[in-house]
Amino acid sequence: MASATATARADRPGGREPEEGRRPLFRFGGSRLGGFILALNLLSLLILFGGALLLNEWSKGLVGARQESLTVQAELLANVLREEGVTRGEPTPELDPIRASLWLTDRFIPAGQRVRLYDINGLLLVDSYQVTEAIGGRPLPAAKAAGSPTDDGAAARLVSERRIARADSELAAEVGAALEGAPQATLRRNESGDRVVSVSIPVRHVRQVLGVLTVESGDVDEILSAQRRALVPFALVALGVNLLASLLLHLFVARPIMRLSAAADQVKLQRARAISLPDLEDRKDEIGDLARSLESMTDTLSTRMDAIERFAADVSHEIKNPLTSIRSALETLPLVKTDAHREKLTALLQQDVRRLDRLITDISNASRLDAELSRDRPRPVELNRLLTDIVGVYDTTAKPGDVPVILKAPETPLRVMGRDGPLGQVFRNLIDNARSFSPESGAVRVSLEETGDDLPVRVRVEDEGPGIPPENLETVFERFYTSRPQGAKFGSNSGLGLSIVRQIVEAHGGRVHAENRMDAGRIVGARFEIVFPAVGRWA
Repeated sequence: MASATATARADRPGGREPEEGRRPLFRFGGSRLGGFILALNLLSLLILFGGALLLNEWSKGLVGARQESLTVQAELLANVLREEGVTRGEPTPELDPIRASLWLTDRFIPAGQRVRLYDINGLLLVDSYQVTEAIGGRPLPAAKAAGSPTDDGAAARLVSERRIARADSELAAEVGAALEGAPQATLRRNESGDRVVSVSIPVRHVRQVLGVLTVESGDVDEILSAQRRALVPFALVALGVNLLASLLLHLFVARPIMRLSAAADQVKLQRARAISLPDLEDRKDEIGDLARSLESMTDTLSTRMDAIERFAADVSHEIKNPLTSIRSALETLPLVKTDAHREKLTALLQQDVRRLDRLITDISNASRLDAELSRDRPRPVELNRLLTDIVGVYDTTAKPGDVPVILKAPETPLRVMGRDGPLGQVFRNLIDNARSFSPESGAVRVSLEETGDDLPVRVRVEDEGPGIPPENLETVFERFYTSRPQGAKFGSNSGLGLSIVRQIVEAHGGRVHAENRMDAGRIVGARFEIVFPAVGRWA
């Protein structure tokens, strides 16, 4: 019944797992393996997220820098327009379109840029694409073979017209806003559908707005495409890290769990008695904890199965003895001639029946003990009151000739953490055992006291019987052990009472031992001593 003890100890308040002291106190997320996996996945996501943020910030910085550059360039060109006489104030402030066209022709316009000049009414005066060799539009499609069907280009023309109308509308809005006197910087689409960075600067003579100078750059998409291509290595690194994390998950988590599952299946199919995977048990992470826990669990189950088998064999042997005696007596009873012999044989039968009844009762109590200890949760139990109630029952039910039970307990309440039902069974078994070995003139003494030891609560049960042979002071707690000194009542002990006592006491974190009471070098009785941890000191 070792498993019952382990089960009961698991319910202790403040109890700890056996491996807890070996685990590190500081682990990422409370899990070494979980932290490792989480860190790898977060690293891959951070790489990808960082690349995306970098690209976004780069794009914003590129557009902003390009707008600032075009603004400086447009202001410089507007100043040159005034210096070259393109703007004049006599007789009225106006722009000279001929001078502006000649001036723009003589000026260097960087490739990928376009400069346009509008008058006060928003009408286009000069376009760098028109005064230079640059010709707008797209190349013609390749020629088709003779007889090939022609494509209907109506839909394409409609899309192109809509794109041009939208570009003209956005440009007109930008120019109109600049004619109000405020410089404009926008990111819009041109007639080809490409994104361009555009800056519009009012052209003034003194304070009079005479027109708008628009400078735009159309290489934004090419630069952004290059930036997106630069993001590809980040994505590949993130993908590689995720693949590595998946592989590690498989190697260090999935495969060990599958091995543990297969080992558990072997135990379930009764091809093995316990799980043993040394390479997993040596691991210091949760997989190692799981392997050690499963091995401990299966070892406990195996030990319990062995104990159950031994218990069943012992029960079969102990029950067979009184049954054999009863059968022999019943076979002999018809052959008895005298009434005296018949009464003696009947008394023997009654004695065997009582013995069998006591044996079956103790076997039933022992078999239910595991379930009772695991079902009830421990709570503070006042031993003063419990012992007083138990001794009171013996006093009120005592018959003439019964051995009296005397209790000595302090007035200060002494409490232990436990279950009052099993604890009451402990004290009743010890008292019954002491009464069965005590002479009619003797007494059973029960004492409760507090000591200064690590287990401060002590209970003693003493009798005035023949004592225990010194070589049997430990074996008396084994199942079905019985010692029948001369004068003891036969059939009053099954050999399970003291075994049950030890099992319950150890399940409550205590210890029990037996010793003989000595007086002048001779044995004057037996003493059973139990020590418990007090409430709040059960560790």
